[in-house]
Amino acid sequence: MQISSFDELLRAAHQQAEPQRLLFVFARVELPAAATPDQRERFERREGGTLTLALCVDKAPEQVESFAALAAESEHTGQDWDLVFVSSLSGRGGIAPNSDEAVQPLRFMVNAINNGRVADFATFDRNGDVVQFG
Repeated sequence: MQISSFDELLRAAHQQAEPQRLLFVFARVELPAAATPDQRERFERREGGTLTLALCVDKAPEQVESFAALAAESEHTGQDWDLVFVSSLSGRGGIAPNSDEAVQPLRFMVNAINNGRVADFATFDRNGDVVQFG
């Protein structure tokens, strides 16, 4: 499914046949320590950099009012971030997954992101705009 906005993602989560749990991985985009001039130039154009994971959280869709509310809540953590990767976990038999059930899928997300498989997730920048990876 192609997601074009955070609101669309929330609507889709509410419309699924089984209740969902949303998984969020927040990351900073940083310039590599030994960056080449080309890497520096791409970073300045916001086309490159290294991802450093900052925060992971899971929430029921009902707990997320909007992207603005999610971003405001993230401010209370003290963790700076540039991108948020989003996935979901489906419940079974009409029962939504709980936070304990989200731990392992969040680890899988972190590993996938660390391995460069970022296109597997819906991704948004600090403004809530969809980020496409090419």
